[in-house]
Amino acid sequence: MNWASQCAAVLPCLNEAASIGSVIRGVRNYVSAIFVVDDGSRDGTAAVAERAGAEVLRHKTSQGKGAALRTGWRHARDRQFQWALSLDGDGQHAPEDIPLFFDRAEHSGASLVIGNRMTDSRHMPWLRRLVNRWMSRRLSQAAGQSVPDSQCGFRLMRLDRWAPLALHTTHFEVESEVLLAFIRAGFAVEFVPIRVIYKTEQSKIHPIKDTLRWFRWWKMQKCHINDRKDDQTDDKTKPKQSIQQF
Repeated sequence: MNWASQCAAVLPCLNEAASIGSVIRGVRNYVSAIFVVDDGSRDGTAAVAERAGAEVLRHKTSQGKGAALRTGWRHARDRQFQWALSLDGDGQHAPEDIPLFFDRAEHSGASLVIGNRMTDSRHMPWLRRLVNRWMSRRLSQAAGQSVPDSQCGFRLMRLDRWAPLALHTTHFEVESEVLLAFIRAGFAVEFVPIRVIYKTEQSKIHPIKDTLRWFRWWKMQKCHINDRKDDQTDDKTKPKQSIQQF
C-alpha cells in the first residue's frame, strides 16, 4: 500500500493557531494530502495551516468536532482517497506514531485502527482517564469485544467502509459512534498503543455539555441494544411451523 498517495490526513481544529503548523509539518512526513477543517476559529488557525502547506476547509461558525470530521472525510472521499488519518490539531498526538497505524492496517486487514492511550495512562489527567475507562467498558459490552480506548481521536479509517454508515453526531461523541457503527457493520477494528503529549492548554471538551451529549447518544444506543435483544427473544419463542409434504 502506498500510504502517501492513498491516505489523506484530516485535522479538525478550533483555535489551534499555536500548534497546527508543527502538527502539519510532522504529518507531512507520512502523507502528501492534509485537510485542516477550521471549525469557526478566531485566532488565525486557517492562515497558519495554509502557510504550513495544508488545504483548509472552513466552517463559518463552530459546528462541533463530529461535523468537522465529517466535512474532512467527505472531502477526502470526493478526492478519491481510500483512507483517512484523523488526529487532533493541538499537538496531543505524535505524528511519529503514524507508521504504527499503517502497519496494523496492512497486517490485520482492519478497516478502522484506533490509538490506545491506556497502555500508559500515567500522564493522562485523572478525570479524563476515569471517564474514558468508564465509557470504554460500556462500549465493550455493547460491541461484544474489548474496547480499551473508545475516545481517542487518533485514527485510521477506510472511507468506503465509513461512507454508507448512518452517523449523526456532531460533537465529541463522534468517536464512540464511529467505533460502534464499524463493529456493528461487521468491519474489523484494531487498536494500537500510542504516546500522548498532554500540555497545559484547556481541553476543548466541555465537562457538562459534552458529557450530556454523550449520555443522550448512549441512551439511544441502549434502546437499540434492547430492541435487538427483544427481537432475538421473539425469534426464539415463536413456535416452529410444521412442514407438510404432499
